[in-house]
Amino acid sequence: MLSKEDNELLCRVGPGTPMGNLMRQYWLPMARSDELPAPDCPPLRVKLLGEELIAFRTTSGAVGLIQNACPHRGASLFFGRNEEEGLRCVYHGWKFDVTGACVDMPSEPAESNFKNKVRAKAYPCRERNGIIWTYMGPREVPPPLPDLE
Repeated sequence: MLSKEDNELLCRVGPGTPMGNLMRQYWLPMARSDELPAPDCPPLRVKLLGEELIAFRTTSGAVGLIQNACPHRGASLFFGRNEEEGLRCVYHGWKFDVTGACVDMPSEPAESNFKNKVRAKAYPCRERNGIIWTYMGPREVPPPLPDLE
């Protein structure tokens, strides 16, 4: 039987925990492809390794996985509009792409570069055989996607 300390060490997978850091080194199955069936479909709530995230499929068909809370005011991006290659926050209209970059701020003048300074936490996603995979680790270049049938 495991001690309480060993059990805590092995079972906690949130950010910054030993097992959470280990699990983030690998590609994780995030959702079935049919849960995001079409471009610009409604976003999907996902909870992975203790993090609340939002998955969405862009107009071009790419899949994004982004933090739940908008970096501006913390509104849930689940209620945002999935439109034209990004997810637009319902609160002030800031729009984020699959990399987490802010691509539109309707409240800022056109010449403003403030949107270039704002980012949401986002994770890369790949689709294979009806499964959407995500890599949540620290490497800039993720390991190869698992070669499963």
